[in-house]
Amino acid sequence: MYIRNIITIGSLLLTLGAIAQPNPDRPDLCQGAYFTEPQGAEALRTFAGTYHDRATWESRASLIRQGIRDGMSLPKKPQFAPLRPIRHSLKKMNGYTVENVAFESLPGFYVTGNLYRPLNATGKSAGILCPHGHAANQDARFLEQAQQRCATLARMGAVVFIYDMIGYGDSKQSAHKVPQALKLQTLNGMRALDFLASLPDVDTERIGMSGESGGGTQTFLLTALDQRIKVSVPVVMVSAHFFGGCVCESGMPIHKRPTHQTSNVEIAALAAPRPMLMVSDGKDWTKNTPEVEFPYVRNIYQYYGAADRLENVHLPTEGHDYGPSKRAAAYRFLAKYLKLDLNKVLKDGQIDEASNTLLKPEELQVFNAEHPRPANAVEGDEAVMALLK
Repeated sequence: MYIRNIITIGSLLLTLGAIAQPNPDRPDLCQGAYFTEPQGAEALRTFAGTYHDRATWESRASLIRQGIRDGMSLPKKPQFAPLRPIRHSLKKMNGYTVENVAFESLPGFYVTGNLYRPLNATGKSAGILCPHGHAANQDARFLEQAQQRCATLARMGAVVFIYDMIGYGDSKQSAHKVPQALKLQTLNGMRALDFLASLPDVDTERIGMSGESGGGTQTFLLTALDQRIKVSVPVVMVSAHFFGGCVCESGMPIHKRPTHQTSNVEIAALAAPRPMLMVSDGKDWTKNTPEVEFPYVRNIYQYYGAADRLENVHLPTEGHDYGPSKRAAAYRFLAKYLKLDLNKVLKDGQIDEASNTLLKPEELQVFNAEHPRPANAVEGDEAVMALLK
């Protein structure tokens, strides 16, 4: 079986090498629109020739998962610092609370964000990680679509943690586009999951994750690497031809390895058989999802008898965001699989976000004059990258 797979992989690399558009400066990377749309679909057909049932898929899945770790140079046991959470500025809203939170991931590097919790909850609650996508002003955590998502999920009964990309919001210890941004953000995501799971009111058997665009990449990557994520909703990101346009998504060789080539579609499929909703639209690189990406992933779910746990909501007239209709689809899916109370946010059968309070960025900031960044915080691109060695 091993010899047969190596031969198949060799043929695969030759095939894809003929159709790919590599970066001459980094031939080991698949970045941006690496394939044309037809090439992306053809690549999936080629990938599918390397397996034919659950056992052979799991062999390939193991190869892909190890390729992600090797491509990022992720250690088996990262040398994380103790969390030592900083929490302040608790605000009580209509049905939920918001706190400003930071904790260490690597020694001297702080993950920053906001913790939303249901008000007057009893017993343990589901937990949801919410990474965000890119934004021109680098304040994506404070945007309306981010606040609405977190507040609504908290009103439904979930403990929600939204955290900054590096270089965004309060995470200003380095620029965003540092060479190993992908590795650092993945490690931060792992530590964010540790933080969420450490909360005494979180049911660790009911943890979900959802983000859009670059946050969608973080969602399917962390779901692929960590089985603690039971439900995932990657939004406007899973594409057969597009590999992420930022170094934080495709700046390290996780797709093209000496042993194999893969794409974000197969990385997303590593969630199987855990429930996953793929949200797509008609105006970006997810426009072909109903015909290309979704059927490919569904075939893998069928190997587990779990095709009913995979869904696609496609919005052909919409564009690249986490807008109201995309959020509504996510709310319903997360409610179904994380046992949240959708009725708490319904009005006349429709999702009603009018009860949410949109806060000013300064109200959500973790570090300010009253709460300065800790003295041990590492500053500067070179110093932060040195933490990853």
